Amino acid sequence: MALIYQATLTPGKLDLIGGWLPRQPWSPGGPDSGSAFRQVGAYRFDDPAGEVGFEAFLVEGNDGVLLHVPMTYRGAPLEGAEEFLIGTTEHSVLGRRWVYDACGDPVGVTAMIRCALGQQDQAEEVIEADGHRQSREPTVRLERSGEPHSPAFADVNTLTCRNEGPTTVVRAGGKELVVVRAVGAEVAPADAALTGRWSGGGPVVLAALRTRPATP
Repeated sequence: MALIYQATLTPGKLDLIGGWLPRQPWSPGGPDSGSAFRQVGAYRFDDPAGEVGFEAFLVEGNDGVLLHVPMTYRGAPLEGAEEFLIGTTEHSVLGRRWVYDACGDPVGVTAMIRCALGQQDQAEEVIEADGHRQSREPTVRLERSGEPHSPAFADVNTLTCRNEGPTTVVRAGGKELVVVRAVGAEVAPADAALTGRWSGGGPVVLAALRTRPATP
């Protein structure tokens, strides 16, 4: 369950995304594209330890390109992940949060891989306000093609990450996770995939999973 507080974030999530996206090599407009992005939808995963928040956004820029931005939220900096830091924000309930590109966060990568394998569900979204909780329908619904009876995937401890055109490729735990950044980009056949649907869009592949041969 993803518990969502009625809170104020300063700066807001889209402000953080807008400052970070133009600097990414897979963002089509490049550094001069400006920072105006519209949220189309989002989905979440739970961290079993309850420490790290995960939220992935679909955002559209002025050029009409739809981008996939998975992010993690932490209550303290993630050691060794400076290159993946999107920024920090002040949460009116939880205090300062460090926001990372989920492709460089072991907790985020673990969640995406487990979901693709059918071992973790998309988080139920629950809003808490004034002591009351109410369920909310996610604006992006995920479907996966992985085999749910595959061996349990262990927590990721180390990973390598590289950008390849409109995708980011993460290697971790003997798997290769291809995260689609420019939504609609073609992805080579994979062992498992995550596809998304939202109001007026989808199904479209958001991530694909391949099993890597063991390094001799």
